[in-house]
Amino acid sequence: MSGKAITDKPMRILVTGVNGQLGHDIMNELDARGHVAVGTDITEEYRGMQDGSAVCEAPYVQLDLTDEKAVRRAIRLIRPQAVMHPAAWTAVDKAEEPELKEKVMAINGAAPAYLAKACAGIGAKMLHISTDYVFDGQGEEPWKPDCKEYAPLSVYGESKLAGELAVAANLEKHFIVRIAWAFGKNGQNFVKTMLKLAENHQELRVVRDQIGTPTYTRDLARLLADMIESDRYGYYHATNEGGYISWADFAREIFRQAEKDVKVIPVTTEEYGLSAAARPFNSRLDKSKLVRAGFTPLPDWQDALHRYLQEIEVIH
Repeated sequence: MSGKAITDKPMRILVTGVNGQLGHDIMNELDARGHVAVGTDITEEYRGMQDGSAVCEAPYVQLDLTDEKAVRRAIRLIRPQAVMHPAAWTAVDKAEEPELKEKVMAINGAAPAYLAKACAGIGAKMLHISTDYVFDGQGEEPWKPDCKEYAPLSVYGESKLAGELAVAANLEKHFIVRIAWAFGKNGQNFVKTMLKLAENHQELRVVRDQIGTPTYTRDLARLLADMIESDRYGYYHATNEGGYISWADFAREIFRQAEKDVKVIPVTTEEYGLSAAARPFNSRLDKSKLVRAGFTPLPDWQDALHRYLQEIEVIH
């Protein structure tokens, strides 16, 4: 195991958003390590994989994270030693609809505050997932995890920043981990979108002036499990290694590995067409703090993509 483990004993860990792609992988990683992972989500039952197949056998509690009393009650009853919080509103464009802003802020801003306060009440630690959208996405320098030059361009970014600040303000024992361009088995993502479009397109226009690095949630789950087993608290950035690329570069590699004969036409964000929410041009995240803290970085994104395409049975 990488990082500084502070206990060899299994922990009771509450995981939010277990029906999503990162929550799904976190649950399976914790289960494989022998921890008692208790899943939560808004659905009445643990749905498991979105295709209906089962995941690890684990306790499950239905929980509305925007209900402060329900959160406090659940934390008191379950008494986890740690909470891992990947659940979030992630529909970036839909978040811009005026009638939804209050709901987005409740899910991404208020819910993390409720969890952090409840964790403080029982002495538990918390790992909160955030995003590069808390910055303005300008320039070419990678964003450092302890940078405080926040300037979100969208409701989504604003809401995620509110969640970050709430966790840091209400709980000393916190990890805040910013990620970008996530892809995993249990959810929709850029890789699946490109593969779907490849079924009936010979050419695709893909943005070339938004730069970052993909994050395979299965790799990320291993790192997050290492973190929660440690006491190296603070802000971190975590994506796969392999350098910074554009969405067009990513699409080309997807089609190359999947052996799809699709021509990628690189275009600017302006040429592609404006979306409801402003997208950051600079999603470069500086991950060097991971090594300084004793954690093992994620593998290169090309290797991660290869393993992912095997996982979803596109290649063998």
